[in-house]
Amino acid sequence: ASHQGADWKSIHEKICPLLIPPQPCFHSERDRKHGKEQLLRRQKSIVEVALRAAQGFLWEGKALQALPAALQALRFSARVFGWSSVQLVPVYLLLAEASTGTGNLRQASKYLSEAEWIVLQTSDCPAAVQSRLHRGLGLFCVAQGNLDQALYHLATDVYLATSAFGVDAIEVSGGYFHMANIFLRQNKVDVANSLYTEV
Repeated sequence: ASHQGADWKSIHEKICPLLIPPQPCFHSERDRKHGKEQLLRRQKSIVEVALRAAQGFLWEGKALQALPAALQALRFSARVFGWSSVQLVPVYLLLAEASTGTGNLRQASKYLSEAEWIVLQTSDCPAAVQSRLHRGLGLFCVAQGNLDQALYHLATDVYLATSAFGVDAIEVSGGYFHMANIFLRQNKVDVANSLYTEV
């Protein structure tokens, strides 16, 4: 009952109207094509709603509530794009962040591995997606206490975000911010302050 309640509060209430199946019986090829297009639009809408909900819960610090929404986003993203699509990487990263937030580092590691595998298999993977992957890996290393490895991933995040968006883009600031937090933990205040200034 508690899981059903969490699922309802997290995402089900938001996507319930979109889960109603379209007309099951089609009388012509045109109707069949229209039905498939309608189903695809609904599934894409569910992905968008679920991703927004999961990200919103994470921003509010509610990692446990983010999980059902992120799982729905994964389920429907796989239906729409396929299990090996680069479109699944942001969803896996959200799941990893939510799992880390709940203290389940083992599950977070599995989600990060799935995201990394897709990126490695995608020869033309955009730098923006690779940047997000390295930020996720960096934050996971922070949660593990492996700060040197975290700095490596976050520096790679900054490099890739810069190549994707430009030096002064807001997308680059996240990597600098998380690196600054690490240097502050290491009592390297001057380095931390220079990175905070960059942010």
